[in-house]
Amino acid sequence: MNQMYINGKFTSGQATESMDIINPATEEILDAVPRGTAADTLAAIAAAKAAFPGWRDVPGAEKAALLHEAAARIRAHEAELIRLLTLEEGKPLVENEEELLWTHNTLDYYAELGRHDRGRVIPPGAAGQFNFIIKEPYGVVGCIVPWNYPLLLLAWKLAPALATGNTVIIKPSEYTPLTTLRLIEIAFQDFPPGVVNVVTGYGPETGEILVKHPDVAMIAFTGSLATGQRIASLAAPMMKKLHLELGGKDAMVIAPDAPLDVAVRALAYSSLLNTGQVCTSTERVYVHESRYAQFSEELADFVSTLRLGNGLDEQTDIGPMLRNPFREKVEAHLADALHRGARILTGGQRPGELTRGFFLQPAVLVGVDHAMQIMREETFGPVIPLMPYKDFDEAIRLANDSPFGLGATLMSHDARLVKQFFEGVQAGTIWINDPLTDNYAGPFGGMKMSGGSRELGQEGLDEFTQAKHVHWDVEGGLKDYWYPYGG
Repeated sequence: MNQMYINGKFTSGQATESMDIINPATEEILDAVPRGTAADTLAAIAAAKAAFPGWRDVPGAEKAALLHEAAARIRAHEAELIRLLTLEEGKPLVENEEELLWTHNTLDYYAELGRHDRGRVIPPGAAGQFNFIIKEPYGVVGCIVPWNYPLLLLAWKLAPALATGNTVIIKPSEYTPLTTLRLIEIAFQDFPPGVVNVVTGYGPETGEILVKHPDVAMIAFTGSLATGQRIASLAAPMMKKLHLELGGKDAMVIAPDAPLDVAVRALAYSSLLNTGQVCTSTERVYVHESRYAQFSEELADFVSTLRLGNGLDEQTDIGPMLRNPFREKVEAHLADALHRGARILTGGQRPGELTRGFFLQPAVLVGVDHAMQIMREETFGPVIPLMPYKDFDEAIRLANDSPFGLGATLMSHDARLVKQFFEGVQAGTIWINDPLTDNYAGPFGGMKMSGGSRELGQEGLDEFTQAKHVHWDVEGGLKDYWYPYGG
């Protein structure tokens, strides 16, 4: 059985039970991890708190060197980590190759960004004064990481947190802790004890302790809206810094001028990557009515050719869903849509030839509207619902008709429509003709119920610092605006 990582050591801590980790493609038990307790979480908090003063004061160049070394070690074990990711959470190997690339490159990116940015000097209000801003770390940061991209979404938090001088406690998903623990073993054991810690377990027993404990200054969380709302309610009495990315219901608009063959491939990728289990998956599609029928047919034809299977098979396009309850949620959304008059053009069934694993054929759905769950709630599965629109103003209104605002895509080469789209759509990332492509230097995050935090870029670094303004009157003499006012 694997162990937790607390204060520079692997340990079973106070755990008396374990959690089995399941391969979603075969339903076989891969391994087990400790079911961490409140005592284990408290031990990690104490270690991170004790390590913070020393880590905060480590020079930026030394922090950068450690992060670069961690990235190099990850690269050296890339094949092993890619395979373990595929076993643990199901994505095809090629998709996990990309996740590993993003993981070690994010460490390298923030190693450099973190060591040259500590604040800025601003013009003084009067002669003889000196004004500057210092960016300081918060202290102990709790990183609560989801299962769909367990290393990438960890790196987006861990790298800027460490580069700015915070210490970190990682709470991985109970579904996918194995690769996280292996990553820490490979890459972070040269960091001072207590700087990086990992506690495995269930949210109520470990994660909530991080949220409620006064010595944890910040929580960085990616996950569902409901869990984010609970974190916010628990942290509110302490006015704790929260960094929340809470999912989405991303729209894609197919403009009248978009090449249909390109749009079909772009949409299939953006909706079905990781079996649709991506916060920025395209889950609502709006096609101009003049092209709706043709596009729907071409999309269904293409999707029906995609190959389901074990992610370890290089011929696999689409792997399993993570667990059966997630698959059942997708099936419930489909059933609601069909009951309300929608039609499935292809897919939506459990494949008969794959009797083990949590597989679901990717579905293309037409005849949908915004009264259906599948157009309102986050589905998080392999379904592409298509809806026609009459004019581009209506397309913008439909794209904005959601409580979420994480990302949105337009397929068009009409510059006027592009400008109207990126100015009019309320989403944190706007993709034009190239969905789900991120940039290390470009901030990622949402609007509205998707949360207002940002990862990546300078903005992602700043999320883990608090600004302190220093006003220094070098002369230090009497001021004519002090008391007494009467002269």
